[in-house]
Amino acid sequence: MELNADFSRRVIVADADNPWRASPSAGVERKMLDRIGDEVARATTIVRFAPGSAFAPHTHDGGEEYIVLDGVFQDEQGDFPVGTYVRNPPTSRHTPSSEPGATIFVKLWQFDPDDREQVRIDMNSAELGPDPARTGVSQTTLFRDAREHVLLEAWQGGISHVLDAPDGAEVLVLSGDVALDDSTLGPRDWLRVPPGTTASLTTGATGARLWVKTGHLRQMLPA
Repeated sequence: MELNADFSRRVIVADADNPWRASPSAGVERKMLDRIGDEVARATTIVRFAPGSAFAPHTHDGGEEYIVLDGVFQDEQGDFPVGTYVRNPPTSRHTPSSEPGATIFVKLWQFDPDDREQVRIDMNSAELGPDPARTGVSQTTLFRDAREHVLLEAWQGGISHVLDAPDGAEVLVLSGDVALDDSTLGPRDWLRVPPGTTASLTTGATGARLWVKTGHLRQMLPA
């Protein structure tokens, strides 16, 4: 299966227009954002766990990165409430579940194969500092290596900045809204910016809280 697999094109996926689809596990549904492959895939997805649902134990050979958007996500390592950012590196293994129910934004098979760093961050209590290059934007790094840079950003209301993406970028709106050309992106809407391009974002009156990843998409273009 291929979905939004042309990484030379800008993609916007509005959460409201993206239907839930059943997964192979009972009680687990997903909204696909991009995908190359079938059940084992390079994929970016929003996944919803009904209360009491679970996946079978499995190994993430290509790594797993996720944000808890709603409820409490669980595995053998503990409980992860709303606002938790997690990176399970390649070769990690777990049994994901949610007794109360949960929704997560998750990326699979997108790690450096040699990455072995486990990351768990409570974004609710993360300390953000001002970005000296962009007035009205505060940010903190969630993860950084030679391959990618992952940030949590808070934008004040009514500001505009250009997202420069020489090696590509992704943006997930966590709260608030941002305008891009004729589109307005709200919570759980997703933007992918192709390498070598830019995107001019303008926040609404209440500002926005964004998850941003840069530097990781150049490798997806044909050589």
